[in-house]
Amino acid sequence: MNAGDRVRVERAGVTNEGVLMPSSTPDHLVVKLDGGYNVGIDRDDADVEVLETDVYDVEDAQTDDSSASEIEFDDDLPTVSLISTGGTIASTVDYRTGAVTAQFDAEDVLRAVPDLAGRANYRGRVVANILSENATPDVWRDLAEAVREEIEAGADGVVVMHGTDTMQFSASALSFMLDTPVPVVFTGSQRSADRPSSDNVMNAVCAVEAAKSDCAEVLVCMHATESDDVCALHRGTRVRKNHTSRRDAFETVGAEPLGEVDYESEEVRFRREYAERGEADLSLSPELDGDVDLLKFTPGMDVDRYGEFLKDSELDGLVIEGTGLGHVHTDFIPVIADLVDDGVVVAMTSQCLRGRVCDRVYDTGRDLLDAGVVEAGDTLPGTAKVKLMWALSNLEDPAEAMTRSLAGELQQRSVPWE
Repeated sequence: MNAGDRVRVERAGVTNEGVLMPSSTPDHLVVKLDGGYNVGIDRDDADVEVLETDVYDVEDAQTDDSSASEIEFDDDLPTVSLISTGGTIASTVDYRTGAVTAQFDAEDVLRAVPDLAGRANYRGRVVANILSENATPDVWRDLAEAVREEIEAGADGVVVMHGTDTMQFSASALSFMLDTPVPVVFTGSQRSADRPSSDNVMNAVCAVEAAKSDCAEVLVCMHATESDDVCALHRGTRVRKNHTSRRDAFETVGAEPLGEVDYESEEVRFRREYAERGEADLSLSPELDGDVDLLKFTPGMDVDRYGEFLKDSELDGLVIEGTGLGHVHTDFIPVIADLVDDGVVVAMTSQCLRGRVCDRVYDTGRDLLDAGVVEAGDTLPGTAKVKLMWALSNLEDPAEAMTRSLAGELQQRSVPWE
């Protein structure tokens, strides 16, 4: 029994049939099913029948993939820096557990996506090798510093490979921390490369095309539809992951995406004004205040308990996800007033996906304003948290900054667009 044989494996009453693949551990068999998925099977007590030998030349296929990904320097091509932080786009399957695990560095991404060859000259760099739920402000700072260094070294654009779960937070952080003269494009994958429906190739290719464009902003590039046709380009401070697993999970909230990349024609199109390449001087302000929290108000919250918790937390800033126009229970307002009196900046956002905070309509809202709450307009709650972390460390009046747009996070008007 060798890799490349077609086998039937029975274990614990379950039968799997497919092509035997190389395994990362001697304790497990790896079988590629006819549908394209790989399964890991514990060798213990497994009954294996070889149906046909050498139906697939695994070694030659691996060699072909490697040679197809060779990148040669071309003076006529722009230079794009690929920065890896981990995530599904840079992941493989751990057949010990059957789960997806981050293992690839940026060089591996080039080998895994040979379609990137010939589009640019590439530099690879690893900042972290984590799943994005493990990202921290320290990772954001390291990432921002790496992007700055790559641009200083001559990169014409930067693509950040990132896990999708917290990509919107990292993109927001870099939007505030970095003034960039070139595009910085975040991309990821909702489905890992071993799945036939993986979106990793198209997202990576479209991200590189966006990194070669004239839009010198922090962008998120992901599938615009469930089909393999167009990737949307979202402004880093206006994007939100709105589905757990769909390939078109990311949306620009309150507006259309800033632009798009046509996968087939490779055309990059923009719908609205953007910062153009070369307009800004490269600069980095990486400091973040870690004593900022995001609190979602819900009916039935224990005001006394949360009041004590907030007081003991010794926060510098608090972002509240209020109901509707930006409201909380009336009994919570004195708690907020005490926080403001203690020097905490308290900013109000809304749980609603569209529209903006306006605390001048109802009594509760006016009482909140009297308590010192700052309205954050239509800034997304997660973005507002990152913004306040940055503003507290870099601006003289962080409360005032929450009321105006710094990086496209706060729109002047909330109008229907769909």
